[in-house]
Amino acid sequence: MAAPASRQVRRRARAAPRPRSAEDWWWDRLAPRGSGYHLLQSDSMLLVLSEPGPARPRAQRRASRRTPRQPPRGPSAAAKPKAGLRSEAAAAPAPAPAPTPTPEEGPDAGWGDRIPLEILVQIFGLLVAADGPMPFLGRAARVCRRWQEAASQPALWHTVTLSSPLVGRPAKGGVKAEKKLLASLEWLMPNRFSQLQRLTLIHWKSQLVGECCPRLTFLKLSGCHGVTADALVMLAKACCQLHSLDLQHSMVESTAVVSFLEEAGSRMRKLWLTYSSQTTAILGALLGSCCPQLQVLEVSTGINRNSIPLQLPVEALQKGCPQLQVLRLLNLMWLPKPPGRGVAPGPGFPSLEELCLASSTCNFVSNEVLGRLLHGSPNLRLLDLRGCARITPAGLQDLPCRELEQLHLGLYGTSDRLTLAKEGSPFLTQKWCHTLRELDLSGQGFSEKDLEQALAAFLSTPGGSHPALCSLNLRGTRVTPSTVSSVISGCPGLLYLNLESCRCLPRGLKRAYRGLEEVQWCLEQLLTSPSPS
Repeated sequence: MAAPASRQVRRRARAAPRPRSAEDWWWDRLAPRGSGYHLLQSDSMLLVLSEPGPARPRAQRRASRRTPRQPPRGPSAAAKPKAGLRSEAAAAPAPAPAPTPTPEEGPDAGWGDRIPLEILVQIFGLLVAADGPMPFLGRAARVCRRWQEAASQPALWHTVTLSSPLVGRPAKGGVKAEKKLLASLEWLMPNRFSQLQRLTLIHWKSQLVGECCPRLTFLKLSGCHGVTADALVMLAKACCQLHSLDLQHSMVESTAVVSFLEEAGSRMRKLWLTYSSQTTAILGALLGSCCPQLQVLEVSTGINRNSIPLQLPVEALQKGCPQLQVLRLLNLMWLPKPPGRGVAPGPGFPSLEELCLASSTCNFVSNEVLGRLLHGSPNLRLLDLRGCARITPAGLQDLPCRELEQLHLGLYGTSDRLTLAKEGSPFLTQKWCHTLRELDLSGQGFSEKDLEQALAAFLSTPGGSHPALCSLNLRGTRVTPSTVSSVISGCPGLLYLNLESCRCLPRGLKRAYRGLEEVQWCLEQLLTSPSPS
């Protein structure tokens, strides 16, 4: 009888409940039963959410994950009772049946279904802002119904970028991928693109139906070829809210662009172009008041630089685009057309806030040309004249703008035979020291004393307030250590300082400093290092 007794003791020990783990204790502590909260656990986060439905206990979730074992089949699998236990088993009363657990109503939803729709849309919005809606939203819609509902929200389909699948693929594989993409677009355009506002097509050859994008406001064609006039005119008629067109780095016939502007020019606000032999015809349409509400105009060179200078009639552009706020002529070889004898000055650009004439080579921009452009622009905030070696501080002093915030006069890659001004930099800082946030004097030939007087203007701002200067580029200038120390001490908000190739500074400090800590470290080094002999 000793053996059966020991077996009963072992059975009782096995039936004893196991102690709770620390994980179960924390689980119940965070979301106790009856509190109205439940937990959602993923690989990298733990969410505590409140919902009316109770959450399953931790032990029940663990049990549902395990695969139930199938009972053994066949008569040989049944355990035969021992001879010594038959009388006890027969004499013992039958145990009461265990209460049957009530099944949960409906199948258990995963953690993705428990996240509120608003939170799921915000999460999707972060991913869409980083990588765009395609192909992520298409894949997310196949996870479950809740994800499909979140992926179909109109707010996530405002901006779409489509790239041709033929780029970087063999001919056979590219054609197959293109057919697959076009098949997807046949469903996306009527079901998702109705809320589309910004569309970018990269190396695109297929036509996109404009009737499916009634809310489209911005269209960018990058590296596109074969765009016809009929396609652009149809798009202008179907998209009544389209007001921005970017054609940079695309081969589009000038007749197609002119036809588009004639149809939608009255509502056009922004236009980006790449300079070519056909740009003159497009500018001719602008000079004829085709786009009276245009606010942004940018013309830049492409990969193949054009050596033919662009003649730009300044006064005619001011009359054709009186609402212009941003004018960029980037890296262009352009020549202002002479106004002619006895011709009154143009109306100017009264709303202009940004003028960018930056170029990597020598151009024909002079003080006289700059005066013709800006004589009626009192609200200018940004002036970029990098590479314009013919501009002098005296010409900038006569400008009517009083609230300039960014001034870029850096000279990059200019010829050493050019005669640079050695005096006049104080005219710039004394006029705009109270508003300048960014100043670029890289490569200028101002003397040490002239730079000292110019930068000293930031130390005595009107009203005793701190200067707004936060970026200063003095690369390749004759600035001295004492001048740099004074500027850093007087401008506590300085976050960028470029001192590369400054011949008057000690070795080890001729570099760019980014951030407040690096700028303050530069100040400490200048104060402790011996003065150069």
